[in-house]
Amino acid sequence: MLRALTSALRLPSPRRPLQARGCAANPAAANREIQVCALAGPDQGITEILMNRPSARNALGNVFVSELLEALAQLREDRQVRVLIFRSGVKGVFCAGADLKEREQMSEAEVGVCVQRLRGLMNEIAFPAPTIAAMDGFALGGGLELALACDLRVAASSAVMGLIETTRGLLPGAGGTQRLPRCLGVALAKELIFTGRRLSGAQAQALGLVNHAVAQNEEGNAAYHRARALAQEILPQAPTAVRLGKVAIDRGTEVDIASGMAIEGICYAQNIPTRDRLEGMAAFREKRPPRFVGE
Repeated sequence: MLRALTSALRLPSPRRPLQARGCAANPAAANREIQVCALAGPDQGITEILMNRPSARNALGNVFVSELLEALAQLREDRQVRVLIFRSGVKGVFCAGADLKEREQMSEAEVGVCVQRLRGLMNEIAFPAPTIAAMDGFALGGGLELALACDLRVAASSAVMGLIETTRGLLPGAGGTQRLPRCLGVALAKELIFTGRRLSGAQAQALGLVNHAVAQNEEGNAAYHRARALAQEILPQAPTAVRLGKVAIDRGTEVDIASGMAIEGICYAQNIPTRDRLEGMAAFREKRPPRFVGE
């Protein structure tokens, strides 16, 4: 546990920020199924992962998963990333889940490897900085599991989501059986998985599955705009404190309360010598907004 916690607490090393300042600004990536957009101006610090596989409704195929793993590996050590938003470039869908057409061509052994790779992907989405899923359309099976791997979820009220694997003779295999109970409680998670029930964004909010549900707009990106507004609320806060707070919550909820308090204490102690904590105290004393730098 201590070794895992030490690894989780290791802060990212400086790295050159990504060059792209918007998907359209990087024509070489236009045909990629995963596109990375680092925003500029007042949104600097927000990075977006755009899922763009319209031919398969953003299904989790081999190329899609490879490109997403590559993007996450590149971003993980980048201290310029303060919030990471997952969004879709395909109108009406967030992610349709596993690519069953691809999987149908696989042997049993290959299916096992594929599912293990998806589990690894969901673990990689457990990113150092806060992550937000902007669910503007269908998020089914592995698509909902991807959203569950994020810290926060925003959905259009008309979005449709569910762990529907049992309706296909399967069961959730990318972390859904573990993350959904932590989100909703065991009994309700069992009901949704056993029945394969689909929920609207509004229903999901009522259950606590998503943080916010918003009415869809004509462009079909209302959840994205709400997710971006939520990211803008996070941006001004001390980056190191936010990241350590995330570690304390994530690791603390895996253990008993006494161990969780010890983890919180370790995180708090690591934050004490940071420049941002001293800046926060000085700003409070001088009655001015703090200027955090992430150190």
